[in-house]
Amino acid sequence: MMWDPEALPDQGGRTVVVTGATSGIGYFAAQRLAGAGAHVVLAGRSARRLEAAENAIRGQVPSASSSRLVPDLASGDSVAEAAARLAELERVDGLLLNGGSMSLRASDRTFDGLPTLLATHVVANVGLVAGSLPGMIRTGELHGGPTRIVHTSTGFVDRLRGSVEDVRRGSRIGVVAYSRAKAVTEMFAFELDRRLRAAGLPVASLVSRPGIGVDAKTPRRPGVRDETVPVRRHPYTPWAQGKDTAAWSALRALTDPEAEGGELYAPENGVRGRAVRVDPPSLTVSPPVKAMDSVWRQLEELAGVELPIPEDASRA
Repeated sequence: MMWDPEALPDQGGRTVVVTGATSGIGYFAAQRLAGAGAHVVLAGRSARRLEAAENAIRGQVPSASSSRLVPDLASGDSVAEAAARLAELERVDGLLLNGGSMSLRASDRTFDGLPTLLATHVVANVGLVAGSLPGMIRTGELHGGPTRIVHTSTGFVDRLRGSVEDVRRGSRIGVVAYSRAKAVTEMFAFELDRRLRAAGLPVASLVSRPGIGVDAKTPRRPGVRDETVPVRRHPYTPWAQGKDTAAWSALRALTDPEAEGGELYAPENGVRGRAVRVDPPSLTVSPPVKAMDSVWRQLEELAGVELPIPEDASRA
């Protein structure tokens, strides 16, 4: 069966959590999932913008089923509270980790003293995964999983050289710091899938790269993409796609019946177009075992969690 972004497989009865759901890729992924019948948990740090996103979705999908979660990914306490709420959900079939600061000031720090890019794109997601996993395992066992965790990355990872072993090591150049954070995201995603498989758990971990999505080519939605929302200028606008289309990679990873854990989905030319499975870089999919074990331990420590996967699934 060919996956069609314009006609998603039926998602009726499923619950999918989407972070960064108040704008861009997260919003359009949530809208499409709701349109396919899923109950969508919209997660974002602004209650006001979540309400606007929920109203915009119902303007497109009157029958939409949704709820809201308000985590601040820059706050460890807020992430822990959100993770606890996710653990209480009766069913979790999908988790799209799309949120994160898009400020590329590498010097920015969170309330907890972590680099903002690292905290919001990586550490917070580790905490949310820890909270979601028990429910996702239970859902997979009861409803014939696997359930799916999709981590959003970027093609900039392919430009990095050398290993990424020290998670805290960033860069004074914002785009490099962002790329390193996303490389760690991919390392965590692929290792998470390997450990889940080794433990025989019905949860799959996949990676999506959206290509380049720009505001100028994104459909208007009240309170989400309209005159009240500042437009981000982008030098690649002539060659780019709208953020509705940039959501295709994540949507395919979440909904394609043939997608499997450990896979990476991206636009076919890396920038825009249909979402296809591509080979992940060796930097993130097959780092040295010692380096990966070190990254895993650092992430658990920074997030203040221990991921609920049997210890014998580790290669340590």
